[in-house]
Amino acid sequence: MRNTSSDLVVIGGGAAGMMAAGLAAQSGRSVTVVEKTRYTCRKLGITGKGRCNLTNNTSVREVIANIPRNGKFMYSAVTAFPPQKVMAFFESLGVPLKTERGNRVFPVSDRAGDIVDALRAFCRDNGVRVVHQRAEHILTSDGRAAGVACVDGGGKPCRLTSGSVLLATGGLSYPVTGSDGDGYTMARELGHTVVPARPSLVPLEAEGDVCARMQGFSLKNAGLKVLDGAGKKVYEDFGEMLFTHFGVSGPMILSASAHMRDFEKNRYTLYIDLKPALNEETLDKRLLRDFEKYKNRDFQNALSDLAASSMIPVLVDLSGIPPETKVNSVTRQQRRRLLTLLKAFPVTVSGARPIEEAVITSGGIDTGEIDPRTMESKLVPGLFFAGEVIDVDAYTGGFNLQIAWSTAHAAARSVG
Repeated sequence: MRNTSSDLVVIGGGAAGMMAAGLAAQSGRSVTVVEKTRYTCRKLGITGKGRCNLTNNTSVREVIANIPRNGKFMYSAVTAFPPQKVMAFFESLGVPLKTERGNRVFPVSDRAGDIVDALRAFCRDNGVRVVHQRAEHILTSDGRAAGVACVDGGGKPCRLTSGSVLLATGGLSYPVTGSDGDGYTMARELGHTVVPARPSLVPLEAEGDVCARMQGFSLKNAGLKVLDGAGKKVYEDFGEMLFTHFGVSGPMILSASAHMRDFEKNRYTLYIDLKPALNEETLDKRLLRDFEKYKNRDFQNALSDLAASSMIPVLVDLSGIPPETKVNSVTRQQRRRLLTLLKAFPVTVSGARPIEEAVITSGGIDTGEIDPRTMESKLVPGLFFAGEVIDVDAYTGGFNLQIAWSTAHAAARSVG
């Protein structure tokens, strides 16, 4: 492809990149998006289990409260483009939205593809040009960002010159979608500091074989508390989770992982409430009724009303009650151990899964080197950043996509 020129070159055709490209083009600028994979918005299309939790219908203050990493940096951008404006934007593109539990916002259709299609159409209708090439270096002229050096699929180099460059390459999660860390390299080449990336919103590995023995078993309505090595509660939640061959996963676990930020120095233990609707007194009465019902059975055959079949052998082992013990011989102390297991089933976390399995990554371009109002580099004029490439990350619930939309909006209105 021959050399071309635009007002703005966007590196990365994900959520932040495409939003910024469309908004900048809508303002009359000529915009080119450089995307190295075959399709734009690939990661956006698989978010929220394919439903796309695109924001959280809450206040600016609550959004910032849900951004534990450099939340204050986001205040100006979120104030200018808060969740309500994000919702209005997508509804103006013809995508009806709904708000669910926890103020999570989804398309009414429950199809992430509707958000992807709307964003692609928004860019296309405003004249954004998309080229499927690999960006290798950001070009500069007199210390200012001036374009991108690219390589096409056949290895042929080209130069896309521009008045401004927006880096929106994402982090290191889901590399198949194009997030492989190349944006960090390009930023470092221009003198930017990159905070080392680590997984956030990621499944957790567990010690021992307890979880592996229950592989594939999911809990729909469970309580969760996370304690650190000092016994301090760092997170509490209620929702869904899954036992796996390596440990635990599922929405509630991903949310919890964002609060567990130092596995090298800290040990975390999960305590899962298998019966959150019952307090201990009520659950003990339930146990007594079940034990009376099955008083002549072996203990290992008397828990079918209390737990799933895949979990019963684990509960029996952890309770310390010999499996062949007749139920009518179970002591009060033994029953108490079982009750404790049901209300606080322990899982000792050994660490996080690899960064490639994380929903998002924590780390990225140092926010101290970025203007929070414009997303422009403080080191290289004309260079802007948006989305996960910045060292900002949030909890689950639509907050990370809100970061993408708000940073993209701030950059788009500032380029040129």
